[in-house]
Formats: sequence, structure tokens, C-alpha cells
Amino acid sequence: MAVNRVPVLKRCRSLGLDPVYLGIDKKSNRQLKRANRKVSEYGLQLREKQKAKFIYGVLEKPFHNYYLKADRMKGMTGENLMILLERRLDNVVYRLGLARTRKEARQIVGHKHVLVNGKQVKIPSYLIKAGDTIEIKEKCKGSQRYKDILEVTGGRLVPEWLDIDQENLKGAVKELPNREVIDVPVDEMLIVELYSK
Repeated sequence: MAVNRVPVLKRCRSLGLDPVYLGIDKKSNRQLKRANRKVSEYGLQLREKQKAKFIYGVLEKPFHNYYLKADRMKGMTGENLMILLERRLDNVVYRLGLARTRKEARQIVGHKHVLVNGKQVKIPSYLIKAGDTIEIKEKCKGSQRYKDILEVTGGRLVPEWLDIDQENLKGAVKELPNREVIDVPVDEMLIVELYSK
């Protein structure tokens, strides 16, 4: 399995990204030593794609597959792409505050701690639908891990398209998100331009 092992803060610096979007509170004190070079149009498009892949933890091939799926859907391809990425199970677990970061959410899903509509799902890329309920398994709810997570994520704002019951570690998807409520700093139109060449 391919894993991105680049240090997170170093990658954030190179992409000009705030680590808060990854669920990390640390700040990097170092500045990126980059000469004042003019970035080409292709360079800007590539950086936006790398940002989206890095934020959601998706590698190149699955990301391209999301793009192809978004292209076949009705509506604008860029918005559809962002909505597909936001609907991933690991992202929804992170958004509900059941994990500190998307990487941790991916691990929680991979370790079979998550139930979707009462059924165990261990695929982080599983796409949730409107009306789905997501909860942590009963035998895992009492563990210290989730108490620590809730301590950290307790004050985090849950998006309006999700509903959370923190006491029971349970959430529901009220509706599918639209682009306006997705607070990820990515210009998806540049990604579309890159892939449509």
C-alpha cells in the first residue's frame, strides 16, 4: 500500500497551506526559502491538485478516478469533485469530530471501528449518502482513545449538513454537502483545467 511519508508541516509550507485544514494545531516557525520566481499556469494548476490530494489523503490514481466520476455527473465538474471528496467515509468521520485528523479517521475506519447504518464498513473511500447514520462500534465507545479525541474535537464546528450526538459517538448525514459549505481552500476550476488538457 502506498503511503505518503512526507512531514506534514513541511508539505504544508511547500503548498502554502495552513495546517488547521488538516486538523493540526501546530504552526511552522520556518519560512519557505523560495526565490521570487514566476509560477507558470501549469504550476498553479498542479499545486491546487496537490493541495486537494494532500488535504483529503488521496493518491493520484483514485483522485483521477474521482475526477472522471465527477465529469460524468450532472453539474459543474469541479464542484462535483469536491463533493465526492467530502463524501468519503474517512472525511465524514473527521468532520463529525470522531477523529482529530483525516489520517486518524482513516485508521479508525480501517480498524473496523465504524458502523454505517448498523453495518461495519472498513473502506475509507466509501461514499456516504444522505440519510446515512455513522457511529462508533459499541465495544469501542468506552475506550480511552475516544475520550481523548472528544476532548480535543469538542469545540470543533460540525458542518450544517451533518448532525452529531457526541455522547453516543453517533452522527447522521442530513443532506449531501454543496460547494458553499466545504471550507477547503482549493480552487477546483484549476484542477479541472489541468485534467481537461
